[in-house]
Amino acid sequence: MTLIIYRYILKAHVGPFILALSVLMFLFLFQFLIKSIDRLVGKGLSIWVITKLISLNLAWILTLAVPMAVLVATLMAFGALSSNNEITIMKASGVSLPKLMLPVLLVSGVLCYVMIWFNNDILPEANHQARVLFGDISRTKPTLILEGGKFSEDIGGAKILVQKTFPNSNKLEGIYIYDYSTPPIKNLFIAEKGDIGFSSDFKNIIMNLEKGEIHQLNADNPSQKYRKIEFDKHRIVLSAENFGFQSTDENLLTRGDRELSADSMSSIVKNFIDSKQLAMDNYFTTLDQDVRNFVTLDFKDTTFERPPPVPDSVAAKLESDQQSIGKAPGLTTNRLSAYDSLKTIHDRLLNRMQAYESVKKAQMSLQQQADSYSVEIYKKFSIPFACIIFAMIGAPLGYKVKKGSFGIAAGLSLLFFLIYWASLIGGEKLADRGVITPFIGMWLANIVLGIFGLYLMFKSS
Repeated sequence: MTLIIYRYILKAHVGPFILALSVLMFLFLFQFLIKSIDRLVGKGLSIWVITKLISLNLAWILTLAVPMAVLVATLMAFGALSSNNEITIMKASGVSLPKLMLPVLLVSGVLCYVMIWFNNDILPEANHQARVLFGDISRTKPTLILEGGKFSEDIGGAKILVQKTFPNSNKLEGIYIYDYSTPPIKNLFIAEKGDIGFSSDFKNIIMNLEKGEIHQLNADNPSQKYRKIEFDKHRIVLSAENFGFQSTDENLLTRGDRELSADSMSSIVKNFIDSKQLAMDNYFTTLDQDVRNFVTLDFKDTTFERPPPVPDSVAAKLESDQQSIGKAPGLTTNRLSAYDSLKTIHDRLLNRMQAYESVKKAQMSLQQQADSYSVEIYKKFSIPFACIIFAMIGAPLGYKVKKGSFGIAAGLSLLFFLIYWASLIGGEKLADRGVITPFIGMWLANIVLGIFGLYLMFKSS
C-alpha cells in the first residue's frame, strides 16, 4: 500500500518538474542570448558555432535550473494533492506528511548526487570550452573597423588608409588603398569616398570607391612601368580569410576557478596555504639569524655618543690604522663600538618590522586567493544540495497553500529563489573578501532554509 502511495506521489511530480525545468531553462537561455546578442550579430558565424555555444552554456543553466525546478514541482504536486484532499485521505490512513515526503526527499537526494557529479566533471569542461569559444568569436572581425587617419592591418594583401569614418556606418572618405597582392604589379587606389562591406558568405571584403584614381607600377616591365587610371566608380574585392571565425586549441589556455574540478582546486588551495606558511617560516628564520647575530656582538666600549668629527688628515690616518688592525690575525670583525652596534640593531629592527608588514600583506593576498577557490569548491556541493532543501520547503508549503497551479507555485518559488540567490551571492562576496569563511558563505543559505523547511514539515504533520 505504501509503495503504491509513494509511486503515485512521484508520478505527480514528473509533469510539473519537466514543465518547470523547461520554462526555467528557456528563461535563462533567453537572458543569456539577450546579453550576448551584440557579441554574436554580424560575425558571420555558422549555425554549428552558434549551436555549440548555446549547448555549452546550457551546462551552467542546468545547474541553476534543476534545484529551482524541484521547488516548483513539489509546490505544484503537493498543492494539487492537497487541493483534491488526497493528502488528507492519506494522513487519515495513518501516513504522516514526513512519510509522504520520503520518496520525494530520496529522489531529491539522488538528483543532488547526480548534480554534484555534473558540477564537478561536466560543468568545468563546458565552462572552459565556452570561454574559449567566446574568445574566438570576439576575435572574429566581419564588421571591419577602420580608424580615421590610421593604416589598417594587412587585409588580403593590401593596407588601407582612411581619412574619415562615420559611426554606425560603412561610409568612408579620403580613401587610400595600397594593393601589393599581385607582384610585381603594385596598385595605389585613391578615392574621395566609398563604402566597405562583406560578401554574403563573409569570405571577401568588398569596397565600392567613387571619384578616384588608380596608380599602377610594374617593376618587371620597363615599357609599362607606370599607369594612371581615373574612375567615377570602382569595386575592389579583398580576401577576408583572416577575419573569419578561427578555433583556438583549448589546451593552450589556462583554466579559471570555474573551469576546474574540486580536486584540482583543492590542490591549488593547498599550494596557497603552504606558500602562506612558508612565507612566515622564512621570515622567522631570518629573524632568528638576526637575533643570533645581535647576541654575538662584542661592544668595544660603553660610549653611546658618536665621537665628534675629526680633520680629514687625522681621519685618513685613523682609517688606515683601522684597516691594518682589521687585518691582524685573531681579532674578530664583529667587534664594534657601542654606537655602531646600537645603530646596527636599530636598522635591523626597522627592516624586520617592514619585512613583517610585507609578509602579512603577502599572506593576506594568498589567503584571499585560497578563499576564492574554496568558494567555488563549496559551491559545487551547496547548489546541488539545494534540491533537498527546496523539496523540504516545497512539500509542506504546497500542502498549506492547497493550490496546484503553475502560477501560484512560480510566485512562491520566486520569493525563495530571491532569498537563496541573494544569500549565495552575498556569501560569495563576503567570503572572497575574507569577512566570513567560504564554508559559511556557501552553506548559510542551505542551513537557514533547511531549518525553515524542517519547521514547516513538522508543523504541517
